[in-house]
Amino acid sequence: MVRYDFSGKVALVTGAASGMGLATVRAFCEAGATVVMADIHQDLLSREADALRVEGYTVKTAFCDVSDEEQVRNMIEETVQEFGQLDAAYNNAGIQSPIAETADASSEEFDRVNAINLRGVWNCMKHELQQMRRQNSGAIVNCSSLGGLVGIAGRGVYHATKHGVLGLTKSAALEYAARGIQINAVCPGIIRTPMVQDMLSSQPEAMEELMKLQPIGRLGEAKEVARAVLWLCSSDASFVTGQALAVDGGYTVQ
Repeated sequence: MVRYDFSGKVALVTGAASGMGLATVRAFCEAGATVVMADIHQDLLSREADALRVEGYTVKTAFCDVSDEEQVRNMIEETVQEFGQLDAAYNNAGIQSPIAETADASSEEFDRVNAINLRGVWNCMKHELQQMRRQNSGAIVNCSSLGGLVGIAGRGVYHATKHGVLGLTKSAALEYAARGIQINAVCPGIIRTPMVQDMLSSQPEAMEELMKLQPIGRLGEAKEVARAVLWLCSSDASFVTGQALAVDGGYTVQ
């Protein structure tokens, strides 16, 4: 595995208490970064942060609902006040939605998922970019999904938000490409996370059908997504911006 050096760098990860977020926090820590861990699950977040501190890593926790712009603004401001900079951000926080035909989905469900998956990413990007613009440097990776690249029947609400994340990513990448800031997205496939485990137990038929379309023949691991995030935030990806990197075992190639 390639080892990156983020010594002296400050990274922010949302949805950091579990799954891909936690795996990315650990990857940044192992690479030498100071990491701000943000999540709404305060007890779990505190436990995971304490475990990392015991291992000698420098982490700070931020209880933050990314759908609330004021909370996001405060989180970024406090990060910069304490550490003086923000070098990398992985906007990972997101939620799933139940399977429903478009005609049957409720407006309340659409608003709930959109508030976190799309507005939440926009909130974070907006305030991360205000700091990175002052620095003339930084890297942002947004978490989209294979659902940002393809359509799946019954998943319209969720996929709409993940397509939207890619639109934000591409447009912002053009705005800041010449100002030392790279902005990209990862599009994870079916990854072994708590959210997917819930789907496996609550919607086994749907998951069985999805797995039939998984060319690699297995679930992805959270650390495999984390490695992609670190690459996109590293100097090795300095000529890469506005891209949607599928980490999906070949799902979207078909």
